[in-house]
Amino acid sequence: MRIREERKRGKRRRIGWTIALILVMLIALGVFVALTVFTVEDVVVEGNEVYSDHQIRSMVLNDKYSDNSLYVLCKYRLIKMGEVPFVDDMEVSLDSPHIVRIKVYEKGILGCFYIDVIGQYAYFDKDGFVVETSAEVIEDVPRVTGITCNEVTLYEKLPLEDGRVLSRLLELTQTLNKYNLAPQEIHYTDQKQPELTYDSIKVVVGSDEYLSQKVVRLSTILPQLYGFSGTLHLEDWTPETTGIHFERDM
Repeated sequence: MRIREERKRGKRRRIGWTIALILVMLIALGVFVALTVFTVEDVVVEGNEVYSDHQIRSMVLNDKYSDNSLYVLCKYRLIKMGEVPFVDDMEVSLDSPHIVRIKVYEKGILGCFYIDVIGQYAYFDKDGFVVETSAEVIEDVPRVTGITCNEVTLYEKLPLEDGRVLSRLLELTQTLNKYNLAPQEIHYTDQKQPELTYDSIKVVVGSDEYLSQKVVRLSTILPQLYGFSGTLHLEDWTPETTGIHFERDM
C-alpha cells in the first residue's frame, strides 16, 4: 500500500512539473512573439490639424519601449494620456502587429482673442466656450479684434458684454468654417460690423443680414482676387440689388 501511494504521489508530481513546464514554455513563447512580431514599422495618424503627424507620433511613442506595438497599445488602454493642448482625446489601435493607428480628436476651434492680462490667446469653439488658452498662434484660426474681452475662464463662455455680438460672431465663424474661408483676422468696427482680412484683401461684410449668401458669394470671388490688394465690399449686397464691388488699392 505504501509503495502504491508513493508511486501515485510521484506520478502527480511528474504531471505537476510537466504542466508547469508547459506553462513556462507558453509564457516564454508569448514573450518571444510579443518582442519579435509586434514591432512598430509604420504609424498612421488621422484627425489632426493643429499638430503634424510627426508631433502626434512623438507624443504617443515617447519612451524606450515604444518600438513594440503591443506595448504601445496596452500602455494607452491602461493609462490615460496626459493633457495635450488643443486635443480632446487620442485613441490608439493596431491595424496589424506592425502598424499603429492614432486617431486624434481635436477641440473644435473657430477663433481666438488675445488677452493682454495673461499674454495668451483664448481659443473658443462653436458655442463660444473657451477651450484653450495658449501663447501659441494656431494657423488658420482667425483672431477677433475690435471687441473687448479682457479676461476669460477656461471651459466657460466668452464674457462679452453684449450677448448679441457673441451670437453674431459665432454665426459668422461657423459659416466661414463651413466654406473653408477662415481669415487671418475678424475685425469689428465701431458699428459692430465685421471686416475680414485675407492677406492683402479686406472684406467688408456689413450687417449679418443675408450672411450665408454673402459668404457663398465670397467663396466664389475670393480665389479670383489672388495677387491683388484692396477691399471687397459685400455690405450692400441683397438678393435684389446684388451689389458687390472691389476697390483696388492704388
